[in-house]
Amino acid sequence: MILTRRTLLLGATATLAGCDRIARQPLARDILFSADNFHQWAQRTIMARDALAQEFRPEQISPLFRANGTANPNTPAYKALWRSGFADWRLRVDGLVARPLSLSLSQLHALPHREQITRHDCVEGWSAIGKWRGVPLKLLLDGAGLRDRARYIVFHCADDMGGGTAYYESIDLIDAFHPQTILAFALNDRPLSVANGAPLRLRVERQLGYKQAKYLMRIEAVESLLSIGRGKGGFWEDRANYDWYAGI
Repeated sequence: MILTRRTLLLGATATLAGCDRIARQPLARDILFSADNFHQWAQRTIMARDALAQEFRPEQISPLFRANGTANPNTPAYKALWRSGFADWRLRVDGLVARPLSLSLSQLHALPHREQITRHDCVEGWSAIGKWRGVPLKLLLDGAGLRDRARYIVFHCADDMGGGTAYYESIDLIDAFHPQTILAFALNDRPLSVANGAPLRLRVERQLGYKQAKYLMRIEAVESLLSIGRGKGGFWEDRANYDWYAGI
């Protein structure tokens, strides 16, 4: 089946028309057509849940991949990990899981991995194309065994954003199990630099840059985001009203 732009738009129009009766209910309309919810609903209605973000050719890789967000956590704890080559670093996977995990960087390197050349789109307006290598997040979540109540995956990071608050972000299970959602340990065939999130960062390729949590320390499965930070699911969502769903 060949999808043209016209058939895609016609399909989207038909889907929107089919939801019209629901949308006329005041409460449903308020929930559905808030900017964040509508963006998520529209994208996932029109696109397949496992649709891939565009991947590029090696010659299209950007000569410089800028650092988004924090360029160096620069805390005593992080500096100690960096000086040891992250030999003492461990990634915890816990929360609503049957088998909590604690993985070293060498253990992650030994797991099956995926490579992908994708474009990073920053909310500040710049983009860069890079080649990422890392472990599919699905592999770790399957290994830990999500409990039935788990609905979201929260990423806790090493960068201190002030006042003792470390960066945090979250995604739902649809994005967590997407084939391009990986825990990356290499960029352009080199281990991650400090500026780009060493030793491990999230790549959730269908979302904007602030969702790509760096300096990962812990992955937590939760039922609700209400108890995470100020309840909106991410550091910038809580403090600057960024959309929780930053799909592109």
